[in-house]
Amino acid sequence: MENKRPDDMQRITTREQADAFIAEQIAAVKEQVGDKKVLLALSGGVDSSVVAALLIKAIGKNLVSVHVNHGLLRKGEAEQVIDVFRNQLDANLIYVDATDRFLDKLAGVDDPETKRKIIGGEFIEVFAEEARKLDDIEFLAQGTIYPDILESKGVKAHHNVGGLPEDLKFGLVEPVKFLYKDEVRVVGKALGLPDNMVYRQPFPGPGLGVRCTGAITRDRLEALREADAIVREEIDKLPETPWQYFCVIPDMQSTGIKYVDGKGERYMGWAVIIRAVNTTDAVKVTVPEIPFDVLCKMRDEIVKIPGVNRVLWDISEKPLATIEWE
Repeated sequence: MENKRPDDMQRITTREQADAFIAEQIAAVKEQVGDKKVLLALSGGVDSSVVAALLIKAIGKNLVSVHVNHGLLRKGEAEQVIDVFRNQLDANLIYVDATDRFLDKLAGVDDPETKRKIIGGEFIEVFAEEARKLDDIEFLAQGTIYPDILESKGVKAHHNVGGLPEDLKFGLVEPVKFLYKDEVRVVGKALGLPDNMVYRQPFPGPGLGVRCTGAITRDRLEALREADAIVREEIDKLPETPWQYFCVIPDMQSTGIKYVDGKGERYMGWAVIIRAVNTTDAVKVTVPEIPFDVLCKMRDEIVKIPGVNRVLWDISEKPLATIEWE
């Protein structure tokens, strides 16, 4: 079967095996696409980043990568994609800052599934618009990996490229489609990608849109982005980090006290909820212990963020609680 991992394919666990795989895929891509151009939606996630780095080695500027910033990325992520791919790897990179477009569409929308549909649908629209501006594109590269084939019949839906309009049907280039996630990371290291990109933790397609619960507001979203950066920076320092860690700001406020000219005044502010989990399959999730002094250090930094007056730690396991809040 075309989408079945070869029975004799060895697991990629070493640099030597990764180098051999890269050489094999470079030859295969060159044979498949020749001198034609290839389009890639570069999210900055592990899979699309590894595919981009591999294809740059294979076809250079004939790979056209499109990075769409929907305004729901974590702090510094768009800048890192630009730095790594445009500045370091000399990629043919198109950067689209569509923040206003996405946030305007999401204004007042509080239903989680509706938010997801808006974000996914708008991404396809933006990507399709950029694709139509380009000439001679005959192939679409995707970061499909083997679990995607097993679980979704080969359609990597969370990369949002499965629903392109009929006039944008390309031949598919999927160089890592027979690899598992751990193998993709080994290949990424061999390609020279930075560790914080290769070992990037799972991040939902709608990004911070599902962690800024309810109707997204720009001020609460920005507070979430800053709080998330603090949480990641401090937990990254631990000798052993959890499988995933992030924070949430629910669409609710609580009473706080702030001092103006030595006088305490009540005000309404947001609560930041820290979430850290361990899992092997995302079906059953446990909550690791975070040292109390680390929690306090995060708290002291987070409450400096305008609009935030409370920090909580979510110790709920799955089942019953899901990893994400919505």
